[in-house]
Amino acid sequence: MAVSTAFGWLGRRRAVPLVAALGVGVLALGFAAAQWRTVAVQTPVLDHRLGPTNVAGRVVGVEVLPGASRVTLERLRIGQLSPARTPERLRVRLGGKQPRIIPGDWIRVRAILSPPPPPPPAAPGAFDFQRQSYFRQLGAVGFSLGSATVEEHHRAEGFAAFGFALERLRQRISERVVAGIDGTPGAIAAALMTGSRGAISAEVMANIRDSGLAHLLAISGLHIGLVAGIVFFGLRGALALVPPLALRYPIKKWAAMAAIAGAFAYALVAGATVPTQRAFLMIGLVLLAVLFDRRGLSMRLVAWAAFAILLFRPESLLGASFQMSFAAVVALVAVYEVVRDRRRLDEAGPPSWPRRALHYLGGVGLTTLIAGSATAPFAIYHFNRFAVFGLAANLVAVPVTALWIMPWAVAAFLLMPFGLESVALAPMGLGIEVVVRVAETVAAWPGAVTLVPAMPVWGLAALGLGGLWLCLWRCPWRTWGLAGVAAGLAGVAVTVPPDVLVDGGGRLMAVRSASGTFAVSTRRTGRFNRGVWLRRVGQDAEAPLWPRQGFSADGRLVCDHLGCILHAKKHVVALVSRPQSLAEDCWIADVVVSAVPVRGPCPAADRFDLWRHGAHALWLLDNGQVRVESVNEERGRRPWVVRPAPRQRSDSAS
Repeated sequence: MAVSTAFGWLGRRRAVPLVAALGVGVLALGFAAAQWRTVAVQTPVLDHRLGPTNVAGRVVGVEVLPGASRVTLERLRIGQLSPARTPERLRVRLGGKQPRIIPGDWIRVRAILSPPPPPPPAAPGAFDFQRQSYFRQLGAVGFSLGSATVEEHHRAEGFAAFGFALERLRQRISERVVAGIDGTPGAIAAALMTGSRGAISAEVMANIRDSGLAHLLAISGLHIGLVAGIVFFGLRGALALVPPLALRYPIKKWAAMAAIAGAFAYALVAGATVPTQRAFLMIGLVLLAVLFDRRGLSMRLVAWAAFAILLFRPESLLGASFQMSFAAVVALVAVYEVVRDRRRLDEAGPPSWPRRALHYLGGVGLTTLIAGSATAPFAIYHFNRFAVFGLAANLVAVPVTALWIMPWAVAAFLLMPFGLESVALAPMGLGIEVVVRVAETVAAWPGAVTLVPAMPVWGLAALGLGGLWLCLWRCPWRTWGLAGVAAGLAGVAVTVPPDVLVDGGGRLMAVRSASGTFAVSTRRTGRFNRGVWLRRVGQDAEAPLWPRQGFSADGRLVCDHLGCILHAKKHVVALVSRPQSLAEDCWIADVVVSAVPVRGPCPAADRFDLWRHGAHALWLLDNGQVRVESVNEERGRRPWVVRPAPRQRSDSAS
């Protein structure tokens, strides 16, 4: 039906090959765009700790953090590094008393630099921060020693001058918002108006995430749509009060043009992230449809927005932001297309005000339920957590944000040039306090967050394809997509956690007990990796420590001062911490994991290299085999995979 409708002039038989050819062409274009983007952003990356050393460069971004600030520099000059080895950009944390630094300034600071953190993924399948830093052209990070020196104030030419001016505007807006609203509400107001979330405390962010309200801080369709809607309906209503204009001129189209300009300005000020770009593209196309008297929101708009983003930023496809944003929009458009078609059959007159209020609350609840259901699998895959009471929190927070906070935010933008933004910021802060209180209350409810084991990639793919099939088709066979959704959700249930985990340096190890919980070798190091491991296996409590001497509670692990021996599923695994035990363990164990170099022969059944391949995960199978996965073998030879130089080898495993 869809093929014959779109290509009716060709006929069904001719249209199918044409559609297939277009599909292959678009696929080839996607691979070409990915290859071009990968080469275009390639930059030298620091591969070892450096410093203290002098760093000089131009500031391209300033982030306000609790008790500190962080600047991103380009056009770098770094002591001890030749120009060929100097990264394109680096990020430095500035502590203590610092001069006022704004984007465009040239500064000099003494700092200690490191490769882009954190190190490689904590486990096979974990999030790859090195890939994220690569596409941001971030080649190093560091922290300052003492105060920075501003050598020259914001000098730039051409298009760069516009970018720096925009960054300075964002910084000034954030400073004035924080000055107008004290404490946490001020930090959240700055996040809503400029996208800068660094000043929000970790505790508040945790409450917002656990209550299912994190989407309120990501400038996306809700915020862009509200700004465009406020401008559109506000201007149209004002012009309608002037009869000569309302009767003689297309004030609706005037309002649409103003709304496009307002949404574009807000998207720029908010940082133009992937959700913001998607939201502006869709809102812009909807308003363009108003200008040309065409139907607005449709699935085609979602497709064009995704095409535009992926053409220029193909790496966005692998990010949680892109996946969750488009999943929510596709699901919402699909459902509201059905709702819209049914409402056309309703011959009832206009609803009363109480009924409209109930419709609004019902719409908020339905939107939250749909968006939450569509994004939940991606949240599970990327974050291994699910906010159980998100619907209850959103029923209060979304109306407060839509009807109170964002209108006052628009008013603050309009009043800021006159220095009167405090008139709007004060009531805006009251609304934010309500949202913060809701987040605190809901996050404190028992069972507010459920940790879920990591979903396999094939499960996410099956779920995504099934969801697309369910949302894109408008025929009875759309329900076949439920099979893909069910298969994807089953991926969580059938996933078996590894039996042994070891980080890339052999300093932190973890073993799964007979009850399914993990115990770790130490809590003195590897806090980040330990947190990732526990989250990926769905363990919410802190992992217990291995016994220093003797047996574990389940009797599978026996330890002494030289290391531990694990007996599980007819396997013997030696976890070595001292070289004195290698001579014996190499002969009795099926697998040897060593935190010290293995110099001599070791006839263990499996041999692998932590230093070369990064963190490892081991599955001890019932058939006597051992399945081993490593971080770098999974990632392959990619430009963003930083491998240590041979001279730095210190830890290995066999």
